[in-house]
Amino acid sequence: MYYPALGKSNTEIAAESRSMHKCQGFGSAGVRGSEPEYLELLKGEMPKEKSNLFEGINTTWSRVPGGAPIGALLAKVEAGFDPNHPEASVPQLMQAFRSMEQLPDGYWKRVKLVEIKNVIQACLGLFHEALATEPSATPGESIAFRVEVIQRLGAPIVLENVGFTSLSADTAFALTLKVNQRVNWSARSALPKDMPLSDPYWLREHHPIGLYTVSDQVLRGLPETPRQLKAQFRYSIAGVPITFESEVAYKDTDPVRGEVYQPFEITPPVYAQLDRKVYIFASAASQKVQVSVKAGKQAVSGNVRLEAPQGWKVEPLQVPFQIKRKGEEVQLSFTVTPSAGPSDGMLTPYAAVEGKEYHQALVQVKYDHIPVQTVFADAHSRAVRLDLRKEGTKVGYIAGAGDDVPDNLRAIGYEVTMLRGNELNADNLRQFDAVVTGVRAYNTNDDLQFRQSQLLEYVKNGGTLLIQYNTNSELRVPVAEMGPYPFRISRDRVTEEDAEMRLLQPGHPALNFPNKITPADFEGWVQERGLYFPDQWDKNYEALLSCNDQGETPKDGALLVAKYGEGHFVYTGLSFFRELPSGVPGAFRLFANLISIGKAPKP
Repeated sequence: MYYPALGKSNTEIAAESRSMHKCQGFGSAGVRGSEPEYLELLKGEMPKEKSNLFEGINTTWSRVPGGAPIGALLAKVEAGFDPNHPEASVPQLMQAFRSMEQLPDGYWKRVKLVEIKNVIQACLGLFHEALATEPSATPGESIAFRVEVIQRLGAPIVLENVGFTSLSADTAFALTLKVNQRVNWSARSALPKDMPLSDPYWLREHHPIGLYTVSDQVLRGLPETPRQLKAQFRYSIAGVPITFESEVAYKDTDPVRGEVYQPFEITPPVYAQLDRKVYIFASAASQKVQVSVKAGKQAVSGNVRLEAPQGWKVEPLQVPFQIKRKGEEVQLSFTVTPSAGPSDGMLTPYAAVEGKEYHQALVQVKYDHIPVQTVFADAHSRAVRLDLRKEGTKVGYIAGAGDDVPDNLRAIGYEVTMLRGNELNADNLRQFDAVVTGVRAYNTNDDLQFRQSQLLEYVKNGGTLLIQYNTNSELRVPVAEMGPYPFRISRDRVTEEDAEMRLLQPGHPALNFPNKITPADFEGWVQERGLYFPDQWDKNYEALLSCNDQGETPKDGALLVAKYGEGHFVYTGLSFFRELPSGVPGAFRLFANLISIGKAPKP
């Protein structure tokens, strides 16, 4: 269907909507013209009039007990509506509003009261808002408000009073609003000391994978945590009392975007955050750990301690801090010594202020198309003491779509050099024990379409090339030319992170040197096993691992290794880009083996 007022069709609008799914690359072109859509009857009776899918279903006000007169009144409003003078419809709309209020409580009453209030406000050209002068405050803190009210279409409307939920501030007016003349005033009040924080309710409690823990049943299903601080604007319109409620917000003027609103947040007085999400200890040597402490209000002071796994040592026991300005940060340093043997656990900073400890980190998600999202995340980071051996030290890394694998390789002692352009030649690559390509490098890195032959020459001369997963579309290098022998990339993936991992060739050097790989090394993996596994490959490749989601066929292409000339070619769809940043010990051990391949002592 084509909409003349918009100059667009359904399918063009749908393409724009799909193209907003940025993170998965769902952009699509608009299609014009009619296209058939097919619907299948699963339950119920087939509509007699097949052009009307809702035939026989009552969608009118008569379905609500006592609602028929309201429906008749609203039909008159619609028939007589003048878009140039919407305020002329307000008296009848207020009659309908008063009739809705008198209905027995029920779902449709609650829904329609909200909707008719929106219509009345629009028809009046009524604008009101209450803004905090800062984007956040802590419980018990005094905050200042700016309030504005204006009506712009000349209907008789009286502002009776303005109040705030959770606060003692309440202002009485009995003021007749003049057409297009603003009413502004300021107020100040202290927040309750026990006011709850405004963070997402579903993240407040620890939860298992794929299932949130929400103790308060009333909150379940809500898209956001209900805001405790709201302004209530009470009016008399056409002699009928009506109250509009709006959340207190914060507004700023951006030099580019102009007027920008964001939610007003109730926050902790202090945040604590570690400088890394995962700390890898490849030996028993101590490491420095930095704790960033940020003030959520003016003039905050206290002490920070760092909690470590059992058997680990932290020095000093606590560090004092004092911060003068809200938003200011200080850096505190601790020395952490791991356990003697393999272990892992959490490092958690606790900031004590006025007798209460806080362990939240501040995380803000900012995009132009959504309001700012503020999350108070647990500040813990994973600490892993590895049982790890490795051969070789120098790794060349070719960036793909972006991952943290290089930093994680450096954390276990590798010297990682990022490579691009003319550096990708066989003579230069000779210095590296292994060359690794980042995730989706062959989908995103234009250098590879001109340098693949040099990479394979490096392998032929004795090097190790490790390619991480790529998708099977929009490849810069044809998959037939990606390896020394042909293979095919499929869409096969294993999404169950705890799926059984079977060792197809347990005696293969890649699974034994320098670390002995067993099924235990695949415990604790996160999110998935891997993706875009090859499903066909030349006989020169050796498939080392097999896994599958429940009810599906085995996927044997998770890890392919081939000898080529004097060197080794490795292709893997295993999700190392997720496992290494998450500190999964077995992933580090296997990756070290793949880098070390070919370096085992000759028998």
